[in-house]
Amino acid sequence: MKMYVGNLPFSSSEQDLQSLFGEYGTVTDVHVPTDRDSGRPRGFAFVTMDSKEAMNAAIEALDGKDYQGRALRINEARAREERPGGPRRGAGRY
Repeated sequence: MKMYVGNLPFSSSEQDLQSLFGEYGTVTDVHVPTDRDSGRPRGFAFVTMDSKEAMNAAIEALDGKDYQGRALRINEARAREERPGGPRRGAGRY
């Protein structure tokens, strides 16, 4: 049961999120994407919990709540949509 967690402080770590969401059930995975160029966190994460009940409890308790000065935005993660094809950034340049 994967959740999207948005509006995170850039200082948030995987351990911080593991602890925060662990209050509502077993966290099985935390992924904090980083910027390709700078390596800094991008301000959102994906948190996976072991059951739908735990996920729903975390969403209900934490969505919109203040976390380190920012109002969290949490919802069930959706499947990634297909992106249109075409050249990638920088492709075809000489």
